[in-house]
Amino acid sequence: MMIEFLPLLLFFVICLSLLLGFPVAFTLGGVSILFAFVASIFGVFEINLLETMPNRLFGIMTNATLVAVPLFVFMGVILEKSKVADLLLTSMSNLFSRYKSGLGISILFVGTLLAASTGIVGATVIAMGLISLPAMLARGYSEKVSTGLIAATGTLGQIIPPSIALVILGDVLATAYQQSQLKIGNYIAKSLSVGDLFMAAIVPGLILVFLYGLYFVFSLKKEILTVDGNQNHENFFKLISTLIPPFFLIFAVLGSIITGIASPTEAAGIGALGAIIIALIHKKLNLKILKESTTQSAFISSMVFLILIGASIFSLVFRGLGGEELITEIFNAIPGGLFGSMLLVMLLVFVLGFILDFIEITFIVVPIVGPILMAMGADPLWLGVMLAINLQTSFLTPPFGFALFYLRSVTPETISTESMYKGVFPFILIQILVLCLVAYFPFLATLLPELIF
Repeated sequence: MMIEFLPLLLFFVICLSLLLGFPVAFTLGGVSILFAFVASIFGVFEINLLETMPNRLFGIMTNATLVAVPLFVFMGVILEKSKVADLLLTSMSNLFSRYKSGLGISILFVGTLLAASTGIVGATVIAMGLISLPAMLARGYSEKVSTGLIAATGTLGQIIPPSIALVILGDVLATAYQQSQLKIGNYIAKSLSVGDLFMAAIVPGLILVFLYGLYFVFSLKKEILTVDGNQNHENFFKLISTLIPPFFLIFAVLGSIITGIASPTEAAGIGALGAIIIALIHKKLNLKILKESTTQSAFISSMVFLILIGASIFSLVFRGLGGEELITEIFNAIPGGLFGSMLLVMLLVFVLGFILDFIEITFIVVPIVGPILMAMGADPLWLGVMLAINLQTSFLTPPFGFALFYLRSVTPETISTESMYKGVFPFILIQILVLCLVAYFPFLATLLPELIF
């Protein structure tokens, strides 16, 4: 009887090892191989399955879609290190300084743009914390409002395209979708692309940004702020000259994918080159920044692919131990069909978001549960958007939310952790509201791709 639950034991041991602080990539691969050898001794795992690993790894290295990852990372790092986001925020806050909520709305706008460029929660939260938090506190915003807005804005990188989070999730979902169609006997199913997921995420992402801004404006009724009335036309023209290049870059990347002119990988190349040009236009690029950006991009990309290799080993061993059949049986036994199964997966992803980053969750969980849920009737684009929003909520929820840890690292000691928790709570409720809206109205995720493609 215990043998049947070996896949779940494998998953539990991996999570426990990660909680103890072991590196993610090596934990995934090492623990899985150890389980495989021990299970083969007792005759419950076919050790020859490991011989397929070279082919799986070669498939990862030759995956054209994943080549977009280092290019998108490089684009985001260049925009961050060249201080383009800092310049944009300064210009917008100066222009709207006469309005009570001007600085906060500027931060939300710039944070959304930065989140779309990087897609990395840590990078966005830290950058916005260093740039925006001192300015908000100086203007009289409360600690609660300031930290809540910055942390929530930083998590938008999970849902605002074109981010590496959606690139990775889209590639994994595409493979899972093909497996689900084969499972139900559909051998001529249409393919799913990263561009499809980009389009599916736009409407829910914009709804989130709108609700964030709406809450922020109404939350300032009791705030006593310093308002600067020195607004001039020079600020407006400076803002336009600062705003157009990054906006054009994002639209060029998305537009080339939507129109079919470029694949996600080719569009990522456009984005990387565009980021360099923008930095040159603002005279913010030099050899030191270029070297630092290249080094950091290589480091992040290496981490992503190492985790993917470890996750591939885990997936192989998990399936070899009968994990896929076990998960299918569990889902079939859950009352409520697809609704009950989705609820279980959403809860699992939410909890895992406390200890794993989006990359690990995407590579570990989605290949296991994705094909099963899609075979039960879940739309792949709807599922992808639900997962992305859910991860946002998980990364923002105390006491384990990653965004809170990142923001805590750059906030003054005078700001209490309790204030940060209170600040993010309304934004968590907004994220849950949007998650429920997308769950109840799937067309919010599926309508735009259907209209465009």
